[in-house]
Amino acid sequence: MAEQTLDSTLLSLLACPQDKGPLSLVHDGDGASLLYNPRLRRAYRIDNGIPVLLVDEAREVSDAEQERFSAQG
Repeated sequence: MAEQTLDSTLLSLLACPQDKGPLSLVHDGDGASLLYNPRLRRAYRIDNGIPVLLVDEAREVSDAEQERFSAQG
């Protein structure tokens, strides 16, 4: 999967739909970009440059991913 980036202005405006807090842009093991909420340990995918900020579409983050994502940002 190709790495995707988001404009920094857009990233600063985005919020988690569940707790309304800020999200971090991180990269998973495959190089794909995700929006990550460290408070809830949930990740939202980005499809073709479009953030999918749906609570039902978010995925839980494992302990190993939590450590890796925390180191990224």
